[in-house]
Amino acid sequence: MHDDPAESIAWALAGFSDPTVWLTFGAFLFAIGYRRSGLGRRIALMLVRRLGRRTLGLGYAIALADLALAPGTPSNTARSGGTIYPIVSQIPPLYGSTPGAGEGRIGSYVMWTAFASTAVTSSMFITALVPNAAAVAMAHKATGVSVGWLQFALGFAPAGILLLLLVPALSYALLRPKVGDSSATVEWAHGELEAMGPVTRAEWTMAALVLLAIWLWVTGSQPYLGLPWPGAGSLHPVTVVLVAASAMLLLGVITWDDLTGDREAWGVFLYFATVLTLADGLSRTGFIGWFAQRASAPLHELDPRLTLVAMLALFFWSHYLFASVTSHALAVLPVVLALAQGVPGLDAPMLAMLCVHALGLMGVISPYATGCAPIYAASGYLGRSMFWALGAGFGMLYFAALLGVVWPWLTWGPVWR
Repeated sequence: MHDDPAESIAWALAGFSDPTVWLTFGAFLFAIGYRRSGLGRRIALMLVRRLGRRTLGLGYAIALADLALAPGTPSNTARSGGTIYPIVSQIPPLYGSTPGAGEGRIGSYVMWTAFASTAVTSSMFITALVPNAAAVAMAHKATGVSVGWLQFALGFAPAGILLLLLVPALSYALLRPKVGDSSATVEWAHGELEAMGPVTRAEWTMAALVLLAIWLWVTGSQPYLGLPWPGAGSLHPVTVVLVAASAMLLLGVITWDDLTGDREAWGVFLYFATVLTLADGLSRTGFIGWFAQRASAPLHELDPRLTLVAMLALFFWSHYLFASVTSHALAVLPVVLALAQGVPGLDAPMLAMLCVHALGLMGVISPYATGCAPIYAASGYLGRSMFWALGAGFGMLYFAALLGVVWPWLTWGPVWR
């Protein structure tokens, strides 16, 4: 990339200093803390105990539990598959709902609500899904759009809140669980919380650190907010991550072995740092510009807004061909953004953000579309045809939310540009 070997080495290692890489890595450390301290399980059980007396309320408790864990858990496999699923899987047997003839009593409802909800929460925060941060970085390199933690959350908030309100109610209407009163779930959750004992020091510490980190991400790295207190806009996201990780180690929430032994966290760190550098290399060598100029030529005569819709649809529904959101983002997003840059009048930054916010949502469409999907598909409560039908239906709902809510909000809302 450079005639000077020293500059070439500096470029090759540049991805390891990218703030989005460290933001994702820090969220992985929070996931370790949730698991080690037991805070994630306690939050889920408390919401079930509070809202689970009616079956519909139980659905909202499941959705809110996932939402509470999403800002600090960048893997829906860990969040939904590792924390939420072990809890909800114990609920159906309380009502005689078993895979097969009894799944309709309540099992299908709680399983699908949990799965459909995590697809929504995965799009609500930059730290809620592994590829979100990397996609934001790629969008910045390709279109110049700059999005921080708060901008990302606010940009999807109207659609996210609407969908989280709809998912439990719509799932209830479609799946029609035969159990309306779920009081036994409340009693079970109460017993589980009693068995856990009082809130531990590690849980209090973990909760405080997560809230502090989110606060610093929101206020410390967003100079455009014009916040009035000293130091606002001066903290780098990497600084926040290092401070939080150091505090978790020093206060005993996680151990050094936890930090060094999490292969998924370090694997993602190395993988994304390398991919972002390679993506930058494609741009520097002129390949992206060359590809955009030639591949976008047939689109020049089309209406730019219709072209944007068509390209977003291509990005979203082509996920049927992928078994990983991460691989989809890394393979398809650069192509879509390159095409967008070559179409006169097309709002490339808008398309970039719509695609980024689509990453979590597209995980709902198939039994293999995202990391936790096979877990729910194998539960026995969601038959193969049922899963595909619900995935297609909710996929259309989520895609409509991108076009009907996210797009207008990003166009007229006060959160970016």
